[in-house]
Amino acid sequence: MPKVLLVEDNEMNRDMLSRRLQRKGYEVVLAVDGQQGIDLCRADPPDILLLDMSLPVKDGWQVASEMKADSALRDIPIIALTAHAMADDRQRALQAGCDDYDTKPVDLPRLLTKIQRLLGQVE
Repeated sequence: MPKVLLVEDNEMNRDMLSRRLQRKGYEVVLAVDGQQGIDLCRADPPDILLLDMSLPVKDGWQVASEMKADSALRDIPIIALTAHAMADDRQRALQAGCDDYDTKPVDLPRLLTKIQRLLGQVE
């Protein structure tokens, strides 16, 4: 069962998305701020990271940049999750080190396709 680390500070978003992912067969680990997300990645690396970009302590932009600069963490795929839906926000997330980008509110089928692609589960 693939392990997803969901870093999301909004409790309602965290609860809703984690339950939906668990129903789809994913093990979900939760973090509520960017530093906790990095710490959990170091302690027990997930298969993929779903990263809110507006987080306390360290925001998603900092987390992605730090992880991609760390040889122990750089291979963990990161999907940025953000309510920022402008074209330059997508580009900024990719430049920070995210492997993909998705907007909130989350469209689960679209997000699952991105997760499966990054985990090599689909072509």
